[in-house]
Amino acid sequence: MKKQYLILGFLLGCLQFAQAQFTLDGEFRPRTEYLNGFGTLIPDSAEPDFFTVTRARLNAGYSTESYKVYLSVQDILLWGENPQIIHTDQNNRFDLFQAWAELSLGGGWSTKLGRQVLSYDDQRILGGLDWAQQGRNHDAALIKYSKDGFALDFALAFNQDNIGAPGNLYSTTPLFSYKTMQMLHLNKKFSTSFSGSLLAMNTGYQNGTPGVSNLQTIGTHLKYNKGSFGLAANAFIQTGERQGGVEVKGAYDVSLDLSFKASDKVGLGAGVEVLSGNDAGAGETGAFFPLYGTNHKFNGFMDYFYVGNHGNTVGLVDIHASANFKLGEKSSLMVQALNFRGEQELPSGEKSLGTEVDLVFKKTFNGGYTLVLGYSQMFASDGMYELKGVTEAAAADIQNWGWAMLVIKPKFLNTAN
Repeated sequence: MKKQYLILGFLLGCLQFAQAQFTLDGEFRPRTEYLNGFGTLIPDSAEPDFFTVTRARLNAGYSTESYKVYLSVQDILLWGENPQIIHTDQNNRFDLFQAWAELSLGGGWSTKLGRQVLSYDDQRILGGLDWAQQGRNHDAALIKYSKDGFALDFALAFNQDNIGAPGNLYSTTPLFSYKTMQMLHLNKKFSTSFSGSLLAMNTGYQNGTPGVSNLQTIGTHLKYNKGSFGLAANAFIQTGERQGGVEVKGAYDVSLDLSFKASDKVGLGAGVEVLSGNDAGAGETGAFFPLYGTNHKFNGFMDYFYVGNHGNTVGLVDIHASANFKLGEKSSLMVQALNFRGEQELPSGEKSLGTEVDLVFKKTFNGGYTLVLGYSQMFASDGMYELKGVTEAAAADIQNWGWAMLVIKPKFLNTAN
């Protein structure tokens, strides 16, 4: 009788497995970087930084008609950080990057619960920050609806950094870490050429004090593509209070980007972005901050602005142009130049900050792995030295950054194949 139950259970398990899909894949991504002015101007007396960091991920997904489950485990390995025979990770960079379940509710509705990536539109306000080896995630509950070219996402989050502590005080402070979050994102495809999105988000900051400062970010993303021509535009405002009860008044971010496919091998782009700076008095700010986006994607790859920095200063006017060349079936070269100015004047009255040039070469090899090489150089103006607090006499003559990255994404198992 027991054998019959075992056989029946095995057959039922096989039937369930046959009706479901299981995927197991991974990522191995080492990146070597040479930093000689990345993020800020480096003094001539300082040594450049040189290191290699590897991201290793293992991802497992399981889906049926009624639900999906996804787990992503990662470790961020700085080469040489651990003694060779140590049995634990000293810097605790091993974590659960994603862990969520999505339940189908019928009629186009679903809910997604757990640790997940929130990435929308061009990732200016909410993005996965995949460039950073650790990435960006959120612990949230998401209500989703999608039907006939219309999509609605509504997210809720309530964060704690201690279990059982009285008062529900949240003391995590870095990088706009929020206690509460409510987000609504609407997207509508009006035609094959044009789509538009609306984002409304409230983030509440507590940072160890009983009161909560609530910041509202509201705006739209528009996208148009017709033939060889493309256009994308953003318009966002911020109001309410930032961390520490700082009142936000008149903060905005507007941008316009044009793209043109000149030929099968050449793509061109040009655009402008303006982020407001701080022109308010004490206890107030007019500076916009793009919060939880993939900020490395914007305002130059050397991360001089809005990547853990430039949060309450003179804002930014970024005028840029780019070209993407297809060099072969599996290789490409991207070149972009960006000119930076403050949206507000520095104390000296200066606005000009400088010009950055970025180069990225990418080649995919037979077998599916990819090599990516990058080089960037900053040509600083007088205002940049003032902004970053490094005099021109003390700064290194060349401010540059170079990197090389290998990307391997093995597919271990996919039961749908």
